Amino acid sequence: MMPFSPKPKPISSLRPPGLSKTHVIKLAGLNMLPHLSGALYVPECETVLVADLHLEQGAAMARRGVHLPPYDTLDTISALENVIAECAPKRLILLGDSFHDAAGHLAISDDLSLRLRTIAARVDVTWISGNHDPLSKDGLGGHMAQEVALTVFGTATMTLRHEPQQRHGNGFEIAGHLHPGCTVSQRGIHVRGKCFVYDERRLILPAFGRYTGALSLRSKAFDGLFDIASTRVLMLGRQQLHSFPWGRVS
Repeated sequence: MMPFSPKPKPISSLRPPGLSKTHVIKLAGLNMLPHLSGALYVPECETVLVADLHLEQGAAMARRGVHLPPYDTLDTISALENVIAECAPKRLILLGDSFHDAAGHLAISDDLSLRLRTIAARVDVTWISGNHDPLSKDGLGGHMAQEVALTVFGTATMTLRHEPQQRHGNGFEIAGHLHPGCTVSQRGIHVRGKCFVYDERRLILPAFGRYTGALSLRSKAFDGLFDIASTRVLMLGRQQLHSFPWGRVS
């Protein structure tokens, strides 16, 4: 587990275009800014968090006989570069499943590999292990970790990991893995999208990858993870994020 401690830093009123102008996710005393892409910026840590890039997913599917346009890795890395350019963080923490399978980091093209190394040369990159990509990312820069622990202002502990764990103790957690998504219905129109979902102890980020889907919050995979009464959902929209209580979405 790799520890570090954030330092208090005010949130600027001049936020980059992709960061929400109205929504702040508060967890363990930290004020975190969600990005339209599904990334999360933590100003106190000068850190961007991203979950489930699933790079080389198209290539992995092609090996299984399912052929899709082979541009998902390019699109996902471009989106990641955009977030970094907007937020100018000192750290980037990738919450696991950065590649779709264990062979992905070996199959990636030289030019896209160079772009990942360029990111790692600009910011401190941590690759958290996921269930799809447990191996090290040799040659791509940064460093590997099973988990990252934040000691928040010397009191609370926040753990960044790939798979969320069932509630226990008084700790805080940020995770990915489940690819949260939800549907909102109004006047007979149903809108479905990826989402952030969080309560007072836990936050799960949406999947960032171009080809990644979204798992309904009503799936049994989410059972027991949240205090429903205090849970909020932030659905990704084209131009803004939309906030709902748990009971408003399906």
